[in-house]
Amino acid sequence: LPQDPMDFEWSYWIEWGRERILWLLAGHLLVSQVSRLLVEKYKPWCLMVYGMAACWLLLGIKGFAVILLHAAISFAVAQFQLSLLTWLCSLILLSTLRIPAVEEAKRKWYDTENEYYLLLFTVSVRCLFCTSFSLEYCWHAPTQKSSHSFPWMLAYVFYYPTFHNGPLVNFDEFSKQMRRQEAFSVKTNLSILIVGIIRIFFWWCLAELMIHLMYIHALYSSALPLESASYWALGGLALAQVLFFYVKYLVLYGVPALLLRMDGLKPPALPCCVSLMHSFTKMWRLISVKSLTALLICRFTYRYIYVPMGGSQSSLLGTLLSTALTFAFVSYWHGGQSYLWYWGALNWLGVIVENGTKRILSISLIQDLT
Repeated sequence: LPQDPMDFEWSYWIEWGRERILWLLAGHLLVSQVSRLLVEKYKPWCLMVYGMAACWLLLGIKGFAVILLHAAISFAVAQFQLSLLTWLCSLILLSTLRIPAVEEAKRKWYDTENEYYLLLFTVSVRCLFCTSFSLEYCWHAPTQKSSHSFPWMLAYVFYYPTFHNGPLVNFDEFSKQMRRQEAFSVKTNLSILIVGIIRIFFWWCLAELMIHLMYIHALYSSALPLESASYWALGGLALAQVLFFYVKYLVLYGVPALLLRMDGLKPPALPCCVSLMHSFTKMWRLISVKSLTALLICRFTYRYIYVPMGGSQSSLLGTLLSTALTFAFVSYWHGGQSYLWYWGALNWLGVIVENGTKRILSISLIQDLT
């Protein structure tokens, strides 16, 4: 049966994976294992050089220069050690991706739209990595600045398994784990690789079956079948869509997670099945890396937005503000289109209503009545 072509993200990354990215990831794996075996001490720098070469090969000299420029600007601004200034710089750099004249100039660098979109996606994710490094630099004492040097920033920014599409690993976690030297076992790593490949292959087959048999995205992109469907059918279609989203990211994040493990790092936990979620707040609990928010930028927003703004430890107004800023940033980072702002507002409202209801029901008088 023909494939449903309406899920752009799946089609896009599978096409790039088959053409080049999987081969470059295999090259990263080879460099990583050889460096761990022979020159463990210099592994971060070997992987940094490989990541730069892979970036140059895929995005060209101009794309490589854009990412290097973003990193250099972020590092320079971080020297002032002002979190607010760092955030301002990050938002300005992110906003440059949406300036029409800049977009048009970048499109001219490439022969196809797919190549331009690869640069766009990569720079968007790199902005998060640059922000993570810069904020950690601002928060650490002067005695710890040696572990936050510009070479370490480049090793972090150009780490290839997470380069194009994430997932996000905060700089402190990356740095500590990359510096840690462990006993290297070829047999253990080979077993991890084989089991990981089998699992990812199973998820990929399941996703391909869903996209060839169910036509979820083609259905919801057409008004006529939606208008004629019953509410039960619409509910089933919505459930099928989020289930495919879940399986899709088991593949898209499963591959880099496997490579992180092969490099001796601890990857972010893959998401748990959305069918197990019964609480709206639980799904969006920013501290939980196993919720669906791991597919977005949960670890980033929790550490760098939610907690610094007070989070659940502040007053009611502070909690409302920190949650709103979290959803606002997620909406803006994903493109800032109007439907994303509606999406963010509705999710924020859902969290607030559920938490407010729980607080009301926890009052002793209400508990006595119930």
